[in-house]
Amino acid sequence: MDITVKEKFILLWKKYFGETELPITFYYTEKIDITEKANPLKGHSCLICELAKVRKGQSISYNADAISCGGAKRYLGYSNDIRPNFEYFLSCGIPGVMEGERYVRTPEMVKEIQKNQRTLPIEGKNIIFKRWDNLIEEDTPEVVIFFAKPDVLSGLFTLANFDQTEPNTTFAPFGAGCGSIIHYPFLEKDQIRPRAVIGMFDPSARHCVPENTLTFALPMVKFLKMIDYMEESFLITDTWKTVKTRIDKENK
Repeated sequence: MDITVKEKFILLWKKYFGETELPITFYYTEKIDITEKANPLKGHSCLICELAKVRKGQSISYNADAISCGGAKRYLGYSNDIRPNFEYFLSCGIPGVMEGERYVRTPEMVKEIQKNQRTLPIEGKNIIFKRWDNLIEEDTPEVVIFFAKPDVLSGLFTLANFDQTEPNTTFAPFGAGCGSIIHYPFLEKDQIRPRAVIGMFDPSARHCVPENTLTFALPMVKFLKMIDYMEESFLITDTWKTVKTRIDKENK
């Protein structure tokens, strides 16, 4: 990580977004990292809830054994296993056997969705989560994740479109909370025109984030360009000053 870029963004973020929390990052590595290692948890634990620690400044590394949620294991690339009758679990359930989440209308539709899901090629690797200000030179962040309220989200969304002529440079794919901040933005990093991902619409993950908060996740390669554009974009206009005034009030 270029520490000059790291510090530059911190200064610009404070200038245009005030005391809004900094983003978190992640990357995959085969190296043994000095960050705190997540311990295997008994029962089900939502990764989004656990990332609250990272948002507060704690750096954490995970491997396949430390993740208890089957969905998170799939979205992070650690497993291709799917629980029995998953198509019923995500849809209408099975009377007397399991209650369905009813996120998709029919089991058949769930199966169609699964046909198009890709697996991340990260077998055997650790995933490292760090807040932006905790990054060091040896880190190689691949994705940047913001947890943002609407006013902040509007700024990020507009900045992501600053150098684009195609209107769909940001998208909101259906899926679990961890899919929207890890799986989909990671897949975008190798695209010719990488997109940002708006997420955290998953009702099952909503209890893990504050109200009026969504996520904005994007590959590092796109984020670096956004940093360079900040001082020539709408952020320097009176229009944004009006929005920032409200952001500052919310952060008090």
